[in-house]
Amino acid sequence: MPPYTIVYFPSQGRCEAMHMLLADQGQSWKEEVVTIDTWIQGLLKPTCLYGQLPKFEDRDLTLYQSNAILRHLGCSLGLYGKDQREAAQVDMVNFGVEDLRCKYGTMIYRNYENDKDDYVKALPGHLKPFETPLPQNQGGKAFVVGDQISFADYNLLDLLLIHRVLAPDCLDNFPLLSAYVAHFSARPKIKAFLSSPEHVNHPINGNGKQ
Repeated sequence: MPPYTIVYFPSQGRCEAMHMLLADQGQSWKEEVVTIDTWIQGLLKPTCLYGQLPKFEDRDLTLYQSNAILRHLGCSLGLYGKDQREAAQVDMVNFGVEDLRCKYGTMIYRNYENDKDDYVKALPGHLKPFETPLPQNQGGKAFVVGDQISFADYNLLDLLLIHRVLAPDCLDNFPLLSAYVAHFSARPKIKAFLSSPEHVNHPINGNGKQ
């Protein structure tokens, strides 16, 4: 049996970064898809800590909260920097990703039609901090922290990919971020995952907005 199980809705949502991480690291996992109808029935929600998905199982360990899951995988698979200093920087980037992901989610799920234009206009200011550290790391051809990949790289890649769908030219003024996305998307196992039915056939968001 695969060592990991992911329980989530039939959308990319909060799980695509962990999917890319596991695929790129050559890990196998079992996917349990929860339909919206099943969720609305209300029997599963009370069994979930915090009443949310994803649910993640690593043998006898059960976790909720997508960033806790990513950090666990970072620790267990050696994707958390090579020392305490780098680990702190990895956390900093990942929390930055979470901040922007929350802004994105608010726009997508609460008032997409009215807020999208203003969100896209403000996007350069939100993207700039992610490009700032890249000149230290081979101009987008390495990693966001240090000289080895971290769980924050997968989370950042996912964030940038979904924003390129929302606003296809959003990285045009960020050449290092563009190079970063190109570099990571070309990693053989990530490239294979991004072209797989498991990715392509799942909408980015549960409400169909993107």
